[in-house]
Amino acid sequence: MKFTRRLLLFVLLAAVFLPAPLVRAQNPLPDQDSSAGQNAASPAETGEASDAQPLPRAFRGINLGMDLEALKSALQEDPIFYFRGDRDVSFLPAREQSLVETTGSSFIRRAFFQLIDGKVFIMAFTLDPRLVDHYSVYTTFVKKYGEPRFLDPKQAVWESGETRISIERPLTVKYLDSQVFDSIIAESQAEKSTELYIREEFLRDF
Repeated sequence: MKFTRRLLLFVLLAAVFLPAPLVRAQNPLPDQDSSAGQNAASPAETGEASDAQPLPRAFRGINLGMDLEALKSALQEDPIFYFRGDRDVSFLPAREQSLVETTGSSFIRRAFFQLIDGKVFIMAFTLDPRLVDHYSVYTTFVKKYGEPRFLDPKQAVWESGETRISIERPLTVKYLDSQVFDSIIAESQAEKSTELYIREEFLRDF
């Protein structure tokens, strides 16, 4: 059925793009020294300064909410990406979804962009650990955006009302439009409830 196909597609894409279930940190990152490691907590808990920058919704001129044509132009103009045009674009049979996957040079090995209704709502960048290490990326984020909201040995996650960014091991940085993602979850749950209701009505006929 349509819902089953959409749910399967969502699960497959989630495996590529979405982080594992979040757990509030109990220990610092394994490769931090004892002076640098801190447990993740909210600014209110840590007394963190209020001058932390807002979470970004863009990377190298590529933005969450950008349409497909603008995304293709940005990738073609940036020499760090080896974008091959429409050959790197896949169209998915669910709510006008599409996926752009391209390789990169230098610090970026691969980049993934998922669009729904023609707009980017997930960006994922797999970095080359030979050129940049996890701890350097993590400490850069902490200096600019404050301590992560969630932290465990596999990932660190920053969240605002609109944006979620995670740094995942071995070394992938993911940007997610939280509001769009929440709407997809709500829609999936509503469709599942409808399917269950139709099934129950069918069983009552016996």
